[in-house]
Amino acid sequence: MLVATVVGSGIMAESLTGDVALALLGNTLPTGAILVVLITIFGPISGAHFNPAVSLIFAIKRDLTPRDAALYMAAQVAGGIIGTIIAHAMFALPLLDASLKARTGGAQWLAECVAAFGLVLAGIRFERASVPWMVGLYITAAYWFTSSTSFANPAVAIARSMTNTFSGIRPLDLPGFIAAELCGAVVALILMGWLLRAAGEGSSMAKEAQL
Repeated sequence: MLVATVVGSGIMAESLTGDVALALLGNTLPTGAILVVLITIFGPISGAHFNPAVSLIFAIKRDLTPRDAALYMAAQVAGGIIGTIIAHAMFALPLLDASLKARTGGAQWLAECVAAFGLVLAGIRFERASVPWMVGLYITAAYWFTSSTSFANPAVAIARSMTNTFSGIRPLDLPGFIAAELCGAVVALILMGWLLRAAGEGSSMAKEAQL
């Protein structure tokens, strides 16, 4: 459903306007909205794991076993590809069509690193009820402040390489995007671990000072 929304809204936006900025807005708003809906629905069932980079972080934290993380990642990639197929079917396009849209270079890789970094920050160690809104709003913002339009998800990137439409990415450009996304996620985990540990130590010091 996530990838069907990303790809489908991109196709719809591009068919309705020749204004690239307006098309991007038409792609952004449905993506942020569907993230809120899907995380709210699937959070209590499966943890709402849609992203291999996030599942990797959970495995590193030992909140997921390596086996479960691998199964999640396989489901994420398969689900993403099915989402592309469904979006194409709804718009009477070839079910799979390799993208020709170039998205590469240091600036875009940095953008993807930043996108994944912020996504992990938005979803780690906060009130569960806030996570759907934080993730949805973050991705909505990141579509516009990153030069890559914030894929932030290796499974989504793979699925988007199979659509030669507004949201596509050339298969050739996938390795750089995926590496940057994984790098950003790991850096976010390291930073949050340090910040939360420092916050805990600060609380202990404050208690001792009061005593």
